[in-house]
Amino acid sequence: MCVTQTCNMDCKLCYADCGASKRPELTTEQWKAFIDQLVAEEFLHVFFEGGEPFHRPDFEEILAYCNRRLYVAVRTHATLIDKARAQRLRSLGVGRLYVDLFAAIREVHDELTGQPGSFDSAIEGIKNARAAGIKVTLLGILSRKNFEHLQRYLDLAVELNCDQVGILRLYPLGRAKRNWSELSLTLEEMMGALHSLKVPPGVQLMQSWHPRDGNCCWQNAAVNPHGDSIGCPYLREYVNYGNILEMPFIETWNHPLYLKLRSNAVERACPECSATQGTFGGCRATAYAFHGRWTAADPYCVHNNEGVDLRALPERLLCESK
Repeated sequence: MCVTQTCNMDCKLCYADCGASKRPELTTEQWKAFIDQLVAEEFLHVFFEGGEPFHRPDFEEILAYCNRRLYVAVRTHATLIDKARAQRLRSLGVGRLYVDLFAAIREVHDELTGQPGSFDSAIEGIKNARAAGIKVTLLGILSRKNFEHLQRYLDLAVELNCDQVGILRLYPLGRAKRNWSELSLTLEEMMGALHSLKVPPGVQLMQSWHPRDGNCCWQNAAVNPHGDSIGCPYLREYVNYGNILEMPFIETWNHPLYLKLRSNAVERACPECSATQGTFGGCRATAYAFHGRWTAADPYCVHNNEGVDLRALPERLLCESK
C-alpha cells in the first residue's frame, strides 16, 4: 500500500516521483476502511511504502489499526526512525523494515538522495530498528553509481546485523526515467555485478533477476495514495483497475487487464524461471515499458532480452517524461 506521495528526499532513482501530492490522498479513516476490507477477504500481509510512509503524520495510527490482524512490513529510507519510534514500531507489530540505501558509500548515497547527511541518518535509523528487535532488509537499486562496489551492501548488512539484502533493478519510472542516461546499466554490466557477489553466511540475497522470481501480478496487489488499484507499484504509470472509494477492492482484482496480466499470455517464457511454473513471464512493468505490449518478454531476462538496449528508453517513454 502506497500511503503517501510525499517525501523529505529528492532521490534521483525514485520511481514514484515523490514530492507534493497533486491529488487528495486517502484519509486515515479511508485507509482503515480499506484495511477492514483486506481482513474480511483474509489477506495476511501488508507492505507499506510511499513516498516516505513516516512522512505521513498519521502513519503510526494506521499501523496500529493493522496490529494483530495483518503481518506488516514497511519500506522506508529510515531517516525518520529515532529510538523512540523504533520501540513504538516494535510494539505496533511491524515485522520488518525494508530500507532504501542507494549506495553503501556515504558520499554516493547522499548524492543520489539530494540530501547531505541522509546516509548517516539512515544508518542510525537502521541501528535503532535493530536495537528494538525489528528485522531489516537493506535495499539497493542497481545503477551506474553503485554497481562497481555492490559487495559493500553485503558487508554493511553483516556490520548492521541485517539478515537480508535486496538488489533491485532500476525501473524506467518517475525521476529514474528522467535520469536514465546517467543511472542505467547494460544487461551485461548488471549480470557481471550480480555474479561477482560473495554472500556472507547469515545473509540472504534477493534480487530482481532471480530465476525463481515470478510475475508480481500473481503474488501481490497494490493501491496508490489516492485509492487507485494498480496491481504493483511499478505499474503506477500504466494502469488503474478502479478506485477503492468507488468499489470494493476485490472487484478491481477481476478487472480485464488485471486478469490478462495474471494469465499465461506471454510471447516467450524463460526456460529457467518461474514463468514455466505458473507465474508466467517475469516483470510486466518492464516488459510494457520497453516493448509497449503486455505480453512481451521481460528484457531484463538474459534468455529473452534479444538485443534490447536497456540504456536506451523507447521514444514514447521519453516523451511521457517531458
